[in-house]
Amino acid sequence: MSIRGRDRRQPEPIWINPRRPGTFGAVTLADRTGPLVGQYVELVPLEMGMASDLAAAAAVDRSTYGFTIVPDGDDETEAYIAATLADRDAGTIVPFAQRLRSTGRAVGCTRFLEIRWWRGRAEPDEVEIGGTWLGTEVQRSPVNTEAKLLLLTHAFETWDVFRVAIATDERNERSRTAIARLGATFEGVLRNHRLTRVPLEPKTPRNTAMFSITDAEWPDVKQRLVDRLAATP
Repeated sequence: MSIRGRDRRQPEPIWINPRRPGTFGAVTLADRTGPLVGQYVELVPLEMGMASDLAAAAAVDRSTYGFTIVPDGDDETEAYIAATLADRDAGTIVPFAQRLRSTGRAVGCTRFLEIRWWRGRAEPDEVEIGGTWLGTEVQRSPVNTEAKLLLLTHAFETWDVFRVAIATDERNERSRTAIARLGATFEGVLRNHRLTRVPLEPKTPRNTAMFSITDAEWPDVKQRLVDRLAATP
């Protein structure tokens, strides 16, 4: 039957490969998620060719990376990208490089992860934003605010998700404050939730401070972020 003649009460077919979560046929969710472009930053699909820029960005004052995996040097950066792309190809994450519009340089990374499907459709119903780091030179600039706005807008307005989670180590007060300033709601602490990202604590579980934004909360959160960017000098 043609699409025009199909009974509208019947659901549209969803071509998801059940053996590869996050795939649409042979294409991953990352393949279908194009660049997200703002005024200050564009989130572009992560590629190995960005290793040099990212290594340079991560080399400037690493004192703020205590709770975050940030590669140190060219070799670590290439290994970091290779591992991230392997997770992308497995359909478990959608990774981006954060690239400055003014210079075209990649200055950090971020991703969608913990992607969940509830409604049997191609787009996810819940995601987490994480794996985020920025070079020190742009940490107190509009880049992080705009990057979060781009990710949240895509999640809620393109994918139509119900919930976006943002998580951090319970001890990371700097990150917790930044997440709360976005307008996310603190949900509590999940004990022994994930492996710590602290270099001197290998294979040790951490307690995770969990925040979230729901679809009902999104309009107010979006306006808060838009207003913050508009106030940028």
